[in-house]
Amino acid sequence: MNRPQIHEYPAWGEQYISLVEGDVLEVLQQQASDFPDFINSLVEKADYAYAPGKWTIKELIGHIIDTERILTYRLTCFARAENHALPGFEEDDYVAHAHFQDRSLLSFSDEFSLLRKSNMYLFNSLSETELNRSGTASERQISVRALLFVIAGHIIHHTQVIKNRYL
Repeated sequence: MNRPQIHEYPAWGEQYISLVEGDVLEVLQQQASDFPDFINSLVEKADYAYAPGKWTIKELIGHIIDTERILTYRLTCFARAENHALPGFEEDDYVAHAHFQDRSLLSFSDEFSLLRKSNMYLFNSLSETELNRSGTASERQISVRALLFVIAGHIIHHTQVIKNRYL
């Protein structure tokens, strides 16, 4: 699959898309097993935040899962030629209202694994026509192809954040 061109996504997408190397579907598939293993390695730091006012590991992992769901919903809508604009989401509000602290980190690992495995059926089924479709979310145009790269890059970005700031 070709990388998305700069006109296929808003400027904020570059920070995630630029992190994806190689075949995006292979990256996404590899993350289905690697990321849960990474989550499981963080159990002793589950409630740790690197500074006051920053998310804990649990909150960060919860954010990653929420974002995967939202971006996959957008991808599905646009692949199916949705013509209506989709709303944005405020990540801090989502985390604040999610009570992630009440869950075990291992439950997040299981949840991500199942979510990504399920999403891979959709991702692998997309035709070239569907990949080329785009739509509006958060008042910005983005293609289905770009969303795949953003989903993969979002995991890479936050894995780097955890390694650099939490460990």
